[in-house]
Amino acid sequence: TIPYIGQMLVMWIWGGFSINNATLNRFFSLHFILPFMMLMMIILHLYFLHVTGSSNPLGTNSNLNKIPFHIYFSYKDMLGFTMFLFIFTMFILQYPYIFGDPDNFIPANPMVTPIHIQPEWYFLFAYAILRSIPNKLGGVMALLGSILILYTLPLQPLKISAMSFYPLTQLLYWIFINNFIMLTWAGAQMIETPYIQISQILSVTYFLFFITLPLINSLWNFLLDLK
Repeated sequence: TIPYIGQMLVMWIWGGFSINNATLNRFFSLHFILPFMMLMMIILHLYFLHVTGSSNPLGTNSNLNKIPFHIYFSYKDMLGFTMFLFIFTMFILQYPYIFGDPDNFIPANPMVTPIHIQPEWYFLFAYAILRSIPNKLGGVMALLGSILILYTLPLQPLKISAMSFYPLTQLLYWIFINNFIMLTWAGAQMIETPYIQISQILSVTYFLFFITLPLINSLWNFLLDLK
């Protein structure tokens, strides 16, 4: 679907003219490395969170009320991590298939495409956006955009770093959360009427949120300046 280089990119990713062992090895290696990369990012996030602190509902500086992280919070974190590890280990060892999809137990057949393909639940919103666009390239671009556009949220023009003083933004936020949940639901449905039309409407409102959010924030900043 990408002009000029599309077929070359597909062959480069596959490692050949079709999906083969090289393709499986590449994607297996990627899935093996990604958790370690995510773990590194989580450690960095926790480090900067503990060094600089987090925001508060009023958006004020709370450095005067700080207490040492160790031993007050390190023991609490260790307790929470131990409880999580215990529950996680119990599910892995005792109930390994409780969250699995029954379709995973059907033997793979390269000659038959499954009727209802869907990703894990946390990617269903992006999958709903992908399949709501008839054009293949447009759907892929919309899918990538739906994830990358989330990184624009910290760049919003807020005079006060607290949502408590932006009631319209709070309303818009909860509308977005409901839209996100409905997109997740739509992504798990069959590709048929009316789910296709519902996904298209929800996809438009999903991106409209990121267009209207800076406008609403700028308007509210203007009203705050008038006061």
